[in-house]
Amino acid sequence: MQEKERGSTLAAPTASAQLRTLPGGTETRISIEGVDFYYGRFQALNDIDLKIQDKRITALIGPSGCGKSTLLRILNRMYDLVPGSRAEGRVMFEGENILTARNLLELRQNIGMVFQKPSLFPMSIRDNVGFALRLHGWKKSRVAEAVERSLKDANLWEEVKDRLDAPGVSLSGGQQQRLSIARCLAVQPKVILMDEPASALDPISTLKIEDLMARLVNDYTIVIVTHNMQQASRVADYTAFMLMNPENRAGELVEFAPTVELFQRPRDRRTEDYITGRFG
Repeated sequence: MQEKERGSTLAAPTASAQLRTLPGGTETRISIEGVDFYYGRFQALNDIDLKIQDKRITALIGPSGCGKSTLLRILNRMYDLVPGSRAEGRVMFEGENILTARNLLELRQNIGMVFQKPSLFPMSIRDNVGFALRLHGWKKSRVAEAVERSLKDANLWEEVKDRLDAPGVSLSGGQQQRLSIARCLAVQPKVILMDEPASALDPISTLKIEDLMARLVNDYTIVIVTHNMQQASRVADYTAFMLMNPENRAGELVEFAPTVELFQRPRDRRTEDYITGRFG
């Protein structure tokens, strides 16, 4: 990593983000230690070390193909769905290495995922939120309470409370994404992973998602992948810049810092070049 103090011309992160990144931060929620990742023989990530802080928003930024989404999917073992993929190293969460965890149902309950496009079930708004809870054997009254709580937490209740039996896909794109978030919240995770959750949304819906993240981070640890530099500067407490190594074509971590520092005083020339639009 090339170390050199430089200045950035990108707008400063918002006041709320600055307040959350003052010295004296929270404990580490997830510790990523020397992680390599492979799709068959192809190495996608090389020697990633990163500490995700509890009840903070961490953004992963970098050009397409640098491994941001791959790293995100490692955190709840979504890569298990891809034949021939494997991770090496350690990802520690609550004293256990995620990479060797056996109870994936429990892992994914604790570390939920929100995808780029809303992944709704072909069922009602109510049933979309309560689906996993019924699988866990919850009573009908408890499921109903959790559905209302989750929709309120996702800032969607007032918009749908009178049509809970309507199909989830009848909602607008932004509402569908908040419904996906409500479904994630229903099982009361400790960490929420978001893979470009607003990239397919209009500006108003994007702002609602960002405002929602700012509220949720009071209770949850959030890790977000985004290509939008302004979004990262607005919502993230910490930002990790990733880049593909031109020699082995594996994604590497170039720089990780509080968002204020990374955007205003990047230590690596490559970081400044990316966030100011010189490449990427």
